[in-house]
Amino acid sequence: MCGITGWIAFDRDLATERPVVDAMTETMACRGPDAAGTWIDGHAALGHRRLAIIDLDGGVQPMTVHTPDGPVSMVYSGEAYNFRELRDELQAAGVGFRTDSDTEVVLRAYVHWGDGLAERLNGMYAFAIWDGRRQRLVLIRDRLGIKPLLVYRTPDGVLFGSEPKAILANPLARRVVTADGLRELFAFVRTPRHAVWAGMREVEPGTVLAVDRDGLHERRYWALRTHPHEDDLPVSLAHVRDLLDDIVRRQLIADVPRCVLLSGGLDSSVVTALAAQFLREDGERVRSFAVDFVGQTERFQADGLRPTPDTPYVHDVAEHVGAAHTDIVLDNETLTDPDLRRRVIAAHDLPVGLGDMYASLYLLCQAIRERSTVALSGESADELFGGYQQFHDPVIQHAHAFPWLAVGQTFGMHPDAILAPDVAALLDLPGYRAAAYESAIAEVEHLDGETGLEARMRTATYLHVTRFLRYLLDRKDRMSMAVGLEVRVPFCDHRLVEYVYNAPWAMKTYDGREKSLLRGAARDLLPRSVAERVKSPYPSTQDPHYLAALQVQARAVLERAGGVLELVDRGWLERAVQPAAPLSVGDRHGLEWTLNLDTWLDVHEPQVLV
Repeated sequence: MCGITGWIAFDRDLATERPVVDAMTETMACRGPDAAGTWIDGHAALGHRRLAIIDLDGGVQPMTVHTPDGPVSMVYSGEAYNFRELRDELQAAGVGFRTDSDTEVVLRAYVHWGDGLAERLNGMYAFAIWDGRRQRLVLIRDRLGIKPLLVYRTPDGVLFGSEPKAILANPLARRVVTADGLRELFAFVRTPRHAVWAGMREVEPGTVLAVDRDGLHERRYWALRTHPHEDDLPVSLAHVRDLLDDIVRRQLIADVPRCVLLSGGLDSSVVTALAAQFLREDGERVRSFAVDFVGQTERFQADGLRPTPDTPYVHDVAEHVGAAHTDIVLDNETLTDPDLRRRVIAAHDLPVGLGDMYASLYLLCQAIRERSTVALSGESADELFGGYQQFHDPVIQHAHAFPWLAVGQTFGMHPDAILAPDVAALLDLPGYRAAAYESAIAEVEHLDGETGLEARMRTATYLHVTRFLRYLLDRKDRMSMAVGLEVRVPFCDHRLVEYVYNAPWAMKTYDGREKSLLRGAARDLLPRSVAERVKSPYPSTQDPHYLAALQVQARAVLERAGGVLELVDRGWLERAVQPAAPLSVGDRHGLEWTLNLDTWLDVHEPQVLV
């Protein structure tokens, strides 16, 4: 795992711009604490920060292959889990290697196959190749968008980077956010290619983006396609299990300490159990980590979103699989520390509305990094197998809206209420969401004759995998890489995604529960308590002192003029900070939004044009 950046300028020689390229690279030192490198050749400059995972000595970047027609240089972030098979295939074709790294495999695969190598890769990756033979930049991003990659057009080329901060470190990039950027920030709909910052765009998942003197040329090498599912239930269960076995085994490959993130839910528990099994074969004991809050289990109160606390189930799994387990227990003083908020916002380059769910993940990853460099996590299982409550609510199933927005303010996804009236009117978030929804559902392919519930649930699954999941992957990437921890996500393997996406909804709920297909495929791995546990999302503190601390900090915001108060409704905020005010879940998220927006304006100094 690493951070990559670069600058392509077809009308100038970048040899004199090394200080700028170094500055762009240095913004991502946290993503790659082990090494740094830059490479400049005429119109191309590449920068790399390395987190060494495989072939610690040999995988130094930027990496270059010199061909008779010119150099081919690459900066690479992520992992190709099938690099050994690709290496064998290339060696059989006469290709030689200097290192044992997956980086060299990917680079030489490009030299051998061109950008057709994208279809051959299995993994999480974002990489950039300057092909000096053709004076062309090639950017390739993994199928699900696990690893980030952004570009910014300039008058004579592009800037690119793993994170916005790398691009914004170049004087050519303006720190501007327009009304359209604010719509994307607040709407929670994830418009393809949109990056909030004006002039910046994401390289879409599953896409090859080539840049030459004639402009940008995009090729989609993967998309979520619809196919008939021919397997019966027993075969489907067996195939899901076979895929999970292969995926987790592959994703445990590393030359550094590994661990798992364990929440006590079905997804992370399956990953933990499989990791324990495979590591045991090598004489290792799996290490697991979970986040908790002081007094959370003892004072836990069930609500419509979280029916049970995590910790008892976490401990059941750890004991069942023989894990060396550690609870990372956080207190309110730590969670509400303004310095922590600054670090989280700086890591993400955008304000985020889910407050302690970002801060606690950052702190969890920070604690893990003291003991491990690679962690496996359970993202994507809920989106793929149908785990969220909105999948199973008949009202939401029929709603003509993004399912996670139809739930209401539970996740803090409706910041509309905190916006100043004139800003809310200008942005027209309901209209923006409606247009985004129509565009998204137009992408969905249905089988001939697929109607009713099956058609609706295919659409819901598609929206979750291609839109909602992006938020979770970004959150996991930014919070983990901010402390130099690589997190791998087995449920995002494209083979599993393709197979389960096309399994009919009736099969995914064959026992009348959520995630039936996953539970059935892995039940033998788990303690009964976890196999039967009802879905509970990532934890959030219930301590009332957390909310009180937010109110105190928000009152300080009211004492200042301008800034965030140009976006936030002052009247709402004045009511929300009153100590005795009855506050809803939405109000709590509104306070988190306000404080994060205030911090973002201070840290990143965007020019907001509305």
